[in-house]
Amino acid sequence: MHHLHFNHWAILVSAIILWLLGALWYSPVLFAKPWMSMVRIDPNNKNSMIAGMVSSFIGDLILALILAHVVYWSGADSYGTGAFIGFIVWLGFFAAPNFPQSLYEQRPFKLFAINTGYMMVGLIIVVGLLAVWR
Repeated sequence: MHHLHFNHWAILVSAIILWLLGALWYSPVLFAKPWMSMVRIDPNNKNSMIAGMVSSFIGDLILALILAHVVYWSGADSYGTGAFIGFIVWLGFFAAPNFPQSLYEQRPFKLFAINTGYMMVGLIIVVGLLAVWR
């Protein structure tokens, strides 16, 4: 059995970056209005927003930890290589399964683009970071 030693600060910072990017991505500055309209979210329901934000951070922390494993196993040691690994992870684990799901659910392509666009940008940034900040 091998022992993996990770930079816990890099994992925490990656989770914070993902969380802040999500807060910006789904804010009125970028895509809040079309996203909330398509998924029928009531902006006045603060309880669901708080629960979503807390669970988002927990999910981002878990995702950053898993991505650190992927970076380690891939041998990525530069930002460019890490960003490419982030793109590949996005394509295979986020875009590929979510596109047909959105077709089955008859959801607008714009919703798919907003949701998976956030993950693509986030994964490119944080996997690149995790590759160089070991």
